Amino acid sequence: MSAVPLQQSVQDLGVAFKNFFESCSGKRKGSKVRFPKFKSRHGKQSARFAKTGFSLQGSKLFLAKMGLFKVKWSRKLPAEPSSVTVLRNKAGQYYASFVVEVLPKSVKPLRQSIGVDLGIKTFAFLSTGERVLSPSYDRLNRLIARANRKLARQMKGSSRWQRTKLKLARLHLKVANIRKDFLHKQSTRLVRENQTVSLENLNVKGMLANRRLSRAISQQGWAQFRTMCEAKANQYKNHVVSIISRWEPTSQTCSDCGFRWGKIALSVRSILCVSCGAEHDRDENAAKNIDRVGAGHVHNRQKRTLSECQPSLEAVRDDASSQPYGEEQLCFDL
Repeated sequence: MSAVPLQQSVQDLGVAFKNFFESCSGKRKGSKVRFPKFKSRHGKQSARFAKTGFSLQGSKLFLAKMGLFKVKWSRKLPAEPSSVTVLRNKAGQYYASFVVEVLPKSVKPLRQSIGVDLGIKTFAFLSTGERVLSPSYDRLNRLIARANRKLARQMKGSSRWQRTKLKLARLHLKVANIRKDFLHKQSTRLVRENQTVSLENLNVKGMLANRRLSRAISQQGWAQFRTMCEAKANQYKNHVVSIISRWEPTSQTCSDCGFRWGKIALSVRSILCVSCGAEHDRDENAAKNIDRVGAGHVHNRQKRTLSECQPSLEAVRDDASSQPYGEEQLCFDL
């Protein structure tokens, strides 16, 4: 065994303890970091080799004290790698992940900005009016449920249990690959065609507390989609991903005149503005507001209410009786 992966694991342990103690003392922000624990040998395995522990010899990969390995390259490396991590997933597949330094590219965007409203039935509703549908996982979910029932009836640790567990891991891997391929294609298209991509800072962890929607939300991969967009925006010059506040009333404000009608039920999909008379689709209206706020056209709600497209006083007085709180009336009653 080469000493390089062992040294890297010790460095990872040091980082894990540092994060744990900083989280206990309050220096580290975010959720609490737990005490480091050993990895399970039945789960995902990894070994990282630094510059001194690997080399590329033609189309083959040389690892220290292990020899040459045939590699099926997914793409050509853009630069000289600084490290490589060999990964083994639960399905028994091996991958080699290289760390390289990539210089920013220059791509001329087709549009200045675009807003993206993420959802469940429709993965993304763009401010241009385009609907992006997510792939269907229904067939694979049925196969996964059948494999789980079969696994529960078998004796744990037996050869049949091992085969069923491997089959279940491959089904989960297939779902993950379909979702990852879909997210990569959509994030690449949005970043390349637009200079600014605006997204909402969704509380995904809080949404997963809903037992009825947790499975559908987790299968969409919203957090992974945001991470991909931010990473790909850094690869291009003058391309940014704007993240707006989760408290911004994007679905409570008219995208044409700026009139705020307040909270509405999720079952209401079409909205008629009482100020300008425009009829909006709920998701399209939210996407337009996300685009406007993310692009910097509207910095806060106070400037929005004092814009040129201000609702008439008659519409405000008619709607004031339906407002549940007096604070909403103070925003418009001048």
